[in-house]
Amino acid sequence: MSSQVALRWTARLVPCLLTPMAAAALLAACGGDDDASPQNPATATLAVLSTTDLHFNIRSYDYFKLADDPSYGFERTATLIRQARGEFANTLLLDNGDTIQGTALVDYQAQVKPIPCTQQLAQYKAMGVLKYDAGTLGNHEFNYGLPFLNQVLGGGMDVDGVDKNQKCAGAGFPMALANVFSVKTGQPLVAPYQILERTLTAKNKDGKTLSVPIKVGVIGFTTPGIMNWDKRWVDGKLRIDGAVESAQKYVPELRAKGADVVVALLHGGMDAAPYSPTMENPGRHVAKVPGIDALVMGHSHQVFPERIAKPYYTGEGVDHTAGTLSGVPAVMPSSWGKALGVIALQLKYDGKAWVIDKSQTKVEARSTATGKDAAGKTTYVAVDPSIAPVVEAEHQAAIQYVKTPIGSTDFRMGTQFADVGDPGAIQLVNQAQADYVARYVKANLPQYASLPVLSVSAPFKSGFQGAADYTDVAAGPLAIYNAADLYLYPNTVYAVKVNGEQIKTWLESAAKRFNRIDPAKTADQPLISTFPGYNFDMFTTPDVQYEFDVTQAEGSRIKNLTYKGQPINPAQDFVIATNNYRATSGKTMLAVLDGTATIYASPDANRDVLIDYIKANPTVTRAANGSARSWRFTKVPTVGRVVFSSAPNALPVAQAAGLTNVSLAAADDGTGKSLYRIDLGQ
Repeated sequence: MSSQVALRWTARLVPCLLTPMAAAALLAACGGDDDASPQNPATATLAVLSTTDLHFNIRSYDYFKLADDPSYGFERTATLIRQARGEFANTLLLDNGDTIQGTALVDYQAQVKPIPCTQQLAQYKAMGVLKYDAGTLGNHEFNYGLPFLNQVLGGGMDVDGVDKNQKCAGAGFPMALANVFSVKTGQPLVAPYQILERTLTAKNKDGKTLSVPIKVGVIGFTTPGIMNWDKRWVDGKLRIDGAVESAQKYVPELRAKGADVVVALLHGGMDAAPYSPTMENPGRHVAKVPGIDALVMGHSHQVFPERIAKPYYTGEGVDHTAGTLSGVPAVMPSSWGKALGVIALQLKYDGKAWVIDKSQTKVEARSTATGKDAAGKTTYVAVDPSIAPVVEAEHQAAIQYVKTPIGSTDFRMGTQFADVGDPGAIQLVNQAQADYVARYVKANLPQYASLPVLSVSAPFKSGFQGAADYTDVAAGPLAIYNAADLYLYPNTVYAVKVNGEQIKTWLESAAKRFNRIDPAKTADQPLISTFPGYNFDMFTTPDVQYEFDVTQAEGSRIKNLTYKGQPINPAQDFVIATNNYRATSGKTMLAVLDGTATIYASPDANRDVLIDYIKANPTVTRAANGSARSWRFTKVPTVGRVVFSSAPNALPVAQAAGLTNVSLAAADDGTGKSLYRIDLGQ
């Protein structure tokens, strides 16, 4: 029996889809004397396959560069899924959220030309080819508002501002989300869990094939951050409980309803901090909740297990060799369709209950990368040819949309060297945000009209996803897809009021982007830390000047901070244009970035504000829009080299930006990027 037949709903199997207790008495109806019993136990492998953080990357295609990119894409994950189904007789296919946001294609379907209720989102259409069994919601599912979410999930959400009676095409598979509740009803926004009744192809001790029923409980949890990040959509409408508390509530309920196996879909990573109901990445704590048999994680865009010398996750309870977290089989399959999670649960059935043999359970995150070719270039699995045709019309419509012209630039705008001082791709964003907020404050917030308006932004694409993960806009015509490259996320503009002392604290946090450098060390020292590039907020205006002294400890790195040529007054108030994420959930950077400093929560997307700014100022130049450096490194000679990795063949970007202290150290750093040197003594 194939995996798809064995595990799909089918009327022919209904007489055998009994609870294990009932099956013990009635299995004769499904196979006679050869059926499982305490004297004749059955064994089976159930492979739980999972994707996470697809972010609408259906095709291996970059809408910012209008070019194919084989390093990601669901159409390649689909190949891994089919391979796994050929390998395992029994599979379940689950999705872990952050599925319906992330590319220009979904922006087009959600905002530019909203799809009708009768039409499925392109991502769900593609997933329908592989027939997913269940899924959960990530934080980005809420980016376009609750009415949109209700529509694309098929309707039925009973929450303020939403038509619960709406019946739409839906996702094509059921969702489970146990920790998000409607304020209106006090009930879960969607079903807290799903119970999937399936029939496994098993074998008895003599090797004879049996069909044995099983109930798999699937429970989901998302990150509480949506209450801040998407406050404009969910405030007063949703309530979010902690993942651990929700698991403790619903897992026993799943067991009481006969679930033989419980799989938890957690849209979160594994923070090592003590548990808090509001923590973003509670994987280590969820794994300890009794009754969870397998755990799928995400949100952090990392890989687990990672069988390499220096894995990203370490610490108590983390076992990369076994693929377990506190003894629970667990997986985190990267992002953007770059990997498929596989938890091959080894099961034993004695006629009464299924038992998991953890010692024989195998866990892996299977990458779409297959190795290197003769030239040293990474190779990938082939695309599944059945995916592209079902979304071709939507794909082409998105391409035509992002080609819409909006202006021109006389210089190449990139983030390849934003970490070392190039403002080329950051300044234009800051100018657009500052202009937007200044005009709004002048017209609508007279109490703040006398305050200086500044802006911060960050290099959202800074190499995390690989050598191609940098903003790179060529000199020449500018189109909408270029603006989407300059501002990656569908954030909205927020304005916060902070004083000079708080600005310094904010910048000290941004300085965590850099490792501490020892000037006397002779060996190479990497400049860039694991602090995310998207949190490296910076000013890009002559009015604000500061230095990073990377030889100093964290918290003591900002030097010579000035405003208009004078040391910044700690008590002077400023209005800072930023985004909703930073303004409402940036308290680890600055305490008041928890929403309390917000003076304006705009409904307008940062990207749309940028597009409108370019349309109003269509001639973009290096002199006016890409040369204002607010910060520099404090000069300090070093005995050894200070190095960092960035895109290959990108040195001309640094040279054009006037970064004369940057040079090429090695054409290949071993990851597909190039290694560069920065002379901090210049």
